[in-house]
Order: sequence, then C-alpha cells, then structure tokens
Amino acid sequence: MSEDHTHVQDFFGARAADWDRKFPDDGPAFERAVAEFGLRAGDRVLDAGCGTGRALAALRAAVGPTGTVLGADLTAQMLSAAQRAGRAADGALLLADVARLPLRDGVLDAVFAAGLIAHLPDPGANLGELARVVRPGGRLALFHPIGRAALAARHGRALTPDDLRAEHNLRPLLARSGWRMTSYADEDTRFLALAVRQG
Repeated sequence: MSEDHTHVQDFFGARAADWDRKFPDDGPAFERAVAEFGLRAGDRVLDAGCGTGRALAALRAAVGPTGTVLGADLTAQMLSAAQRAGRAADGALLLADVARLPLRDGVLDAVFAAGLIAHLPDPGANLGELARVVRPGGRLALFHPIGRAALAARHGRALTPDDLRAEHNLRPLLARSGWRMTSYADEDTRFLALAVRQG
C-alpha cells in the first residue's frame, strides 16, 4: 500500500461515520448528475470511489432492475457506512483500489466518479484503468456537488492554473487516458465533466 493510499484511507476512514451528516443536501445534485449522464436500462455501471454510496440509488434507478451497479472504494469504513445506510440494496459494494480494479477489460458501460480525481495518486494511469474496464463508446462522469471555486473557498485556498480539474488540464489528461471529453460544466452548484471511451 502506497503512502497515498494510507493518507486517503486515514482521511476518509476518520470521517466516514459523519460524512452524510456533514453534507446532507447533496442528494439532489447527485440525482441531477446521474440524470445528465444518460445511463440506459440494463447498463453496467461502476461508482468509482463510491464512499458512503450516495450515488447508488440514482444509478440503480437509471439502469433499472436489469442493470448492474457496483460501488468500489478503498476505505472500509466508507463501505460500512454505505451498508448501514441501506445502500448495498442498490449496488454491490467492493473494497477495491480504482487504480487496480478486479474487473475484466471492457466489462462496463459506464463509470461515475464523484470527488475522485483529486485523490488519485497517478491521475493519468488511474483514468486509464477506468478506461480499461469500460467498453469502447462507454461513458465516464467526473462529478462534484459543488464547483471548483466553491470547493477551493470551502478549503480556504485559491484556484490555480494547475488545478487538475480545470478544463485546459482535464481535457488533454482524459485524451491521453483513453477518453474524449464531450461536455464540461464548472458552476457554483456542481462540477460535471462527461467523456466517452475511445475505441
């Protein structure tokens, strides 16, 4: 386990029990993002870095009973919180590193990733791993319930040009990782970048 993983696990593990109480109003933002993602009935979708599973109900509603919903997270405490909240009913929960997913090539139709990209130790390679498990033409959503400026203000820091989620950085990063960005929204009330898996 790398130091990056230890830091992520320590950070989120210590906050897992109170995570949903800390951000009680994010549900509608997750639902809107999943709706805009354009999933279809029967799709196979992964919530990468699912945390407490706040997107799982919306993902399940989008893919219906014939679809497959997986939630993968590196932090056992987050998955335990998802189970306590009853969210395992909407998708299978996996204790897994999104940098090395225990999935076959091209097995998924889509990956939804909320708040994930800032915590990836090697964003290019890790986005490439997400591309590996998605079929050509499949989709990726990089989401956060608030935009970059609002998130920076929450953490008491300024936005900088080297911010990984800035469009001028994210678009070429996705392209190098097997994805083509199709839309980009960075507003106070959400961040949502959508991409398609290149064939």
